Amino acid sequence: MSVLVLNSLATEIENIAATYTSDTIFILGKGPSIDEIKPEVFKGSLLIGINDAERIAPVDITIFHSDWVAKALTDKGCRARLYLTPRTYLFGDKPQFIAPYIKLSQSSSELMMQRFMGDDFVIEDMLFMSGLKIAKEIARIRGRKQTVYMVGFDFDLSLGHSQQLGQDYATEDHEEGSLRVSMQEFYLLNVLYFLRDSDLEVKHVGRKSFSALTTTELNTSLAKTYYDNVHVGQVAIIAELTTNHFGDRVRLERMIRASHAAGADYIKLQKRDVGTFYSQEQLESPYKSPFGKTFADYRYQLELSKEDFEFVDRLCQEIGIGWFASVLDEPSFYFMADLNPELIKLPSTISEHRDYLTMVAKNYTGNIVLSTGMTSKFYEDFILENFKACEKLYLLQCNSAYPTPLHDCHIGVVRHYHDLSQKYPQIVPGYSSHDHGWKASALAVAAGAKMLEKHVKLGNTEWAHFDAVAVDLTTSAFVDYIDNIRETELIVGSEIKQINKSEHHKYFK
Repeated sequence: MSVLVLNSLATEIENIAATYTSDTIFILGKGPSIDEIKPEVFKGSLLIGINDAERIAPVDITIFHSDWVAKALTDKGCRARLYLTPRTYLFGDKPQFIAPYIKLSQSSSELMMQRFMGDDFVIEDMLFMSGLKIAKEIARIRGRKQTVYMVGFDFDLSLGHSQQLGQDYATEDHEEGSLRVSMQEFYLLNVLYFLRDSDLEVKHVGRKSFSALTTTELNTSLAKTYYDNVHVGQVAIIAELTTNHFGDRVRLERMIRASHAAGADYIKLQKRDVGTFYSQEQLESPYKSPFGKTFADYRYQLELSKEDFEFVDRLCQEIGIGWFASVLDEPSFYFMADLNPELIKLPSTISEHRDYLTMVAKNYTGNIVLSTGMTSKFYEDFILENFKACEKLYLLQCNSAYPTPLHDCHIGVVRHYHDLSQKYPQIVPGYSSHDHGWKASALAVAAGAKMLEKHVKLGNTEWAHFDAVAVDLTTSAFVDYIDNIRETELIVGSEIKQINKSEHHKYFK
């Protein structure tokens, strides 16, 4: 556990906020109305949990001041990325910021709004005020208005709490709790008035007279309900991180979280044994980067260790996204086999390394992804002959130009791979996109692709490998790409011809 100081708190909040492109923030209470909200409503938005609300949904930031909350969280497993508390608790390796706790009194309540507008962070007795202070900081960091939804704040203790909590760890008696809850409603009304025309648009979700919308309206407005009865997820979307994490675990986590928030199904990394994969001449060649003057300095910095991959595995399991890696040589294959990911990839880069490919085919029967850049029909025949034992064989049409000209995308090959899949059931057709934009990927879906791969980056870096072709996770570009693909899935629909509910005969006999 690391204890933060004020300037590092701002940095930590900025790092968390940077993993989302949405200007929507949720502050979670634990009233029963939160059970009415569809989980997908929260996807892609930053979440702030009050007390033990992180037991309902995995939040980014948890704020509390009572000891019973620490017991509830440690008993059930800590899920937040950052904890704001008045004293030190043990939350594993999660960062924690220790802030003064201001107990509510007549004098302290009179200065609450003054503290809210100030620079210092304190933990108010009215915890949602501290949550709004964090939201206010995010608005400052992003330089634009943020919409804050307050969910699970029902202001009626007689209604109980969210059923998702199970055991209630709270130690205050009913009378004390009821008084605190009724006071929260009073202070929320004050803050709603105070924040008019500010950089926060605060919307209470519920059935109060001042509620901006009900839980049903929230579900309708934010959940992508038009996918509910369609084949969502048939096309697996891969955020190809390549080595744009630069071997920096903080940067790596930001990229993984941003990919997940955008809606990707997997992130993909790379693994190679630098010392044997490249020639000595290549390693000694000049290469300008922050890590040194040679290509070796650059490549060794980019490689992830076993501990790094174990970190990736834990993080991906925690947030709910898959991961796998390209393995470019025999040492990397055995390295990755020990980690046992769901898939491994053999990229276009090593399509001429037939001895290595044959070795993998003889020793691996799991799921393999193969990009087919820089190859012809001869490579396809080699793959079909040697990889018969694989459980699934994802064949991804690919052109290895960065970026790929539109006339070289050849989406027709995806259709060919789709036809092959009818003869060879283990084949799954796909497309690895090195072109700009989403149009070729959408056409690939129409041609039968069930996997799409798109390069991503975190900001612009002149010296990074293949950086020009990647979409920037600090913008909405990857979110837009995924939204366009999901809409394409909707439009492609079913291969079964049937009468739809939306159509009717104009003329009858």
